[in-house]
Amino acid sequence: MSAAQITLTLRHTPSALDSRRGVVRLHPEVLDALGLHAWDAVRLTGARISVALAAPARDGTPGVVLADDITMSNLGVTEGSEVVVAPVEVSAARTVTVSGSRMASISLSPGTLRLALIGKVLTVGDAVSLLPQDLAPPPGSDVSAVRGRLSRAIGTTWTTELLTVTATEPAGPVAVGQSTVVGWRDGASTGDAAPPTAAAPEPEPEPEAGVVATDSSSEEEEPPPLADLAGSRPAARRLAEWFDLAFQRPELLARLGTSNRLGVLVSGPEGVGKATLVRSVAHAEGVRVVSLAAPSIAVLEPGAVAARISAAVDQAASGDGHAVLLITDIDTLLPASQPPPVATVVLDRLRAALDRDGLAVVATSAHPESADPRLRGTDLLDRELRLGLPDAATRTELLRILLRDTPLEPGADLGAIAERTPGFVTADLLALRREAALRAALRHRDGDAEPRIAESDLLGAVESVRPISMSTSDTLTTGGLTLDDVGDMTEVRRSLTETVLWPLRYPDSFSRLGVDPPRGVLLYGPPGGGKTFLVRALAGTGALNVFAVKGAELMDKWVGESERAVRELFRRAAEAAPSLVFLDEIDALVPRRGQSGDSGVSDRVVAALLTELDGVEPMREVVVLGATNRPELIDPALLRPGRLERVIYVPPPDAPARADILRASARNTPLASDVDLDAVASTLDGYSAADCAALIREAALTAMRESLEATVVTAAHLATARDAVRPSLDPAQLTALETFAANR
Repeated sequence: MSAAQITLTLRHTPSALDSRRGVVRLHPEVLDALGLHAWDAVRLTGARISVALAAPARDGTPGVVLADDITMSNLGVTEGSEVVVAPVEVSAARTVTVSGSRMASISLSPGTLRLALIGKVLTVGDAVSLLPQDLAPPPGSDVSAVRGRLSRAIGTTWTTELLTVTATEPAGPVAVGQSTVVGWRDGASTGDAAPPTAAAPEPEPEPEAGVVATDSSSEEEEPPPLADLAGSRPAARRLAEWFDLAFQRPELLARLGTSNRLGVLVSGPEGVGKATLVRSVAHAEGVRVVSLAAPSIAVLEPGAVAARISAAVDQAASGDGHAVLLITDIDTLLPASQPPPVATVVLDRLRAALDRDGLAVVATSAHPESADPRLRGTDLLDRELRLGLPDAATRTELLRILLRDTPLEPGADLGAIAERTPGFVTADLLALRREAALRAALRHRDGDAEPRIAESDLLGAVESVRPISMSTSDTLTTGGLTLDDVGDMTEVRRSLTETVLWPLRYPDSFSRLGVDPPRGVLLYGPPGGGKTFLVRALAGTGALNVFAVKGAELMDKWVGESERAVRELFRRAAEAAPSLVFLDEIDALVPRRGQSGDSGVSDRVVAALLTELDGVEPMREVVVLGATNRPELIDPALLRPGRLERVIYVPPPDAPARADILRASARNTPLASDVDLDAVASTLDGYSAADCAALIREAALTAMRESLEATVVTAAHLATARDAVRPSLDPAQLTALETFAANR
């Protein structure tokens, strides 16, 4: 096999089908360069070393490797980092030992565990999910049967359960096969002799693929109690009332002139707990649940899809008592745009299901606007429950619930953790708990003390766990910056604090005074003045999620696509609230209407942005911040009150500010005693903040050119760097910006 290796940029995979599968996507040209075929194993080197299966990327560029969050965590890197990809020899595993949660280690037999790991490549220390390798399953494997066994063993949490590989034989990358001895650390393995039994039980028939039956009386599959549904209790009460009326009091509804048909659409952000809500309420009401995963059947042939729907309905109606047919992510099966031919058949099957006594249909969707509108007809899902993002108080309560059985260091402030996790849903907080536990385990691996999770472990986990709502978004690298690190710019910092941070930190004050918080801010100033630096500092406060978009990135030549991109951006920002939408180079996105000459595309984008800013549905906990060095090009309608109402001029740095910038840039650069940064700053008229930072960098390079063993940067090096780094500020542009500021 080729010994080549290639350094690529790591990006989070946009495909839900690849998530948690231990698969990375590479451009076909990269596969050829490495001498690889599809589904060969590769070694990935980041902060740590891991292995994965390589598959061709459907779209993308040769310089990018697409990976899921588990692979990124195994590598110890974040999106945008560089990783080295190389072929690797994988041995057939003789033994594999894993560790996991107490529930998983008790409920999952080693045989079922092996079935979940077959076809995956593993290394010691890696995290691995229980999701079967169903993208390219090994010959003879029955993925549907494995899913059924996993679901019956540990209930609905099996798709989010993560294991840690603790030992393998032989050492190094291994692949799990049918003959591999798989076991739990300090527990049973497939090589152990089974205890004698009086008679072998009859094998339980497997359900149809995509259909999971849940007996609400089963202890091992018992969902969380209603008291643990922090933030969702009002929705749970409403759903319980509907179940009670439809199942227990149909005669009351009949006397009032209506039927007991019950169809409900539960919507909300991904990972917020929609399916868990339905199962918890059903368990409390003594109702069986039959689950149907829409994504797993949406890829089947139309005839197979109809058969699976009918099988699920029959399974729900055939048991004793009342039942709920739960269809998760129904928008993938019944999309609004270009609905498949089978959509009409599916809708007819669901109508027929609602006509059966004692049977309700509940569907979940993270994107209800993307579901076929016929689904919300009066004869189908005519009722809707919406679950919102948890606020800081709800996140604090969720953390207390999730960590109540976890050993915590005394004094851990969960409220402070909740403040640092804007936009996190329950699934994100579960990932946070796991990452914090891994960090604590690394600290206690010598076994010198009772292992406990400290507040520092949780805070460290916040830096590496990316919320689901931000998984497909560009983010800013803050480098630990906060507004306290911004020298000078007192007025600019005050305006940003009042406009962006006060509405999040002191909402009661705005309510008490009866005013709405500002909707947006426009930063303008010469290039290199520190506008993006200020936004990075805002992001570094940790109080909000930041969506960073360049104005030109939202422009598309196809009719309607640019407006759709604007709507999608604000939808994702609302799901990740509290959030900041940073539109860099906003003049390219919203020029003056009627003057662009692009067949009206820019005019429609301006209208779409204005609608998002102050449309019928007001933004909540979303602030828009635009940046430009050409404010005169922006459509004036965008700058009126209620839109980008705070217009802030970021002037070029004066001598004291330039001195502060030089000192900040030279913080890690050893300077000789003859260097006087205040004196240097006084001679840098026309230099921007970026120019000052470049001057320090060039001076250090000058010292290195003289000697690679150089230990300090001298005044002579700075003087030489002055000749290479020239001022970039344009006097004519500065005059125009100052005139614009004076006329505001």
